[in-house]
Amino acid sequence: MYRFLLSRRWLITLLIALLLIPTTIRLGFWQLHRHEARVDRNELITQALTDRPVPFDTLSATPGFTVPKDLTWRAVTATGQYDPAHEFVVRKRTDSSGDKIGYFVITPLALADGKGTVLVNRGWVPSGDSATAYPPVPTAPAGEVALTGRLRADETAAGSGIRDRAGLPDRQFNLISTEQQAKETGATLLGGYLELTDTAPAPGDQPQLLPEPNHSDIGPHMAYAIQWWLFTAMIPVGLWVIVRREARDRAKEAAEAEVPPVAVPA
Repeated sequence: MYRFLLSRRWLITLLIALLLIPTTIRLGFWQLHRHEARVDRNELITQALTDRPVPFDTLSATPGFTVPKDLTWRAVTATGQYDPAHEFVVRKRTDSSGDKIGYFVITPLALADGKGTVLVNRGWVPSGDSATAYPPVPTAPAGEVALTGRLRADETAAGSGIRDRAGLPDRQFNLISTEQQAKETGATLLGGYLELTDTAPAPGDQPQLLPEPNHSDIGPHMAYAIQWWLFTAMIPVGLWVIVRREARDRAKEAAEAEVPPVAVPA
């Protein structure tokens, strides 16, 4: 009854089905692992943001320090004086809504304890009159300030996907990089940077502060995993339905072929 399964067409169909089953299972686990990574990331960020702030230079105390993932977004503090002479902006960055393109304003802060200088992302400003003109930027507060913010790792072209091209206008860059700025200014810059959330005393005017990272959305990966596994279960079921239908059709055709023709009276 099922000898037709040995035909070339059906052997190819069965082979494809057998190959699809482990493939869809693996795709489901791939999405599951992405879901687990997203959940772990959210938990890590939540913990980092709610931990008691610690001085920046207790986590990053040396130039060239690479901020590890488990310290990224850690609440940190820093006290010192801004160095507006070496302030710069980072191009093609969006505001808190994600709709407007402008610049991040990065101002070095010389630490009061003399242990070095920290790059501070003071926030976002809109673009100026042209892409080559330095945008209007609120003046950094003078005198000693106490900052609170989030510890961030230096940006790299590989990690951010942003091409770091040369030939940009004066004091405009594509990345926030302490290594790059140390070469530009000769300052002793501690690795990583501070993403500002609060300043004391509060300035009269400042760039738009950056919002917290999203650490509640788990994304659609678990739903995708379930969809792949449902598709895995449907492959043998669907294949069996097709085989049974083919078998019934062939049996019906065979039965009809065996019926003798009815003689028509002359």
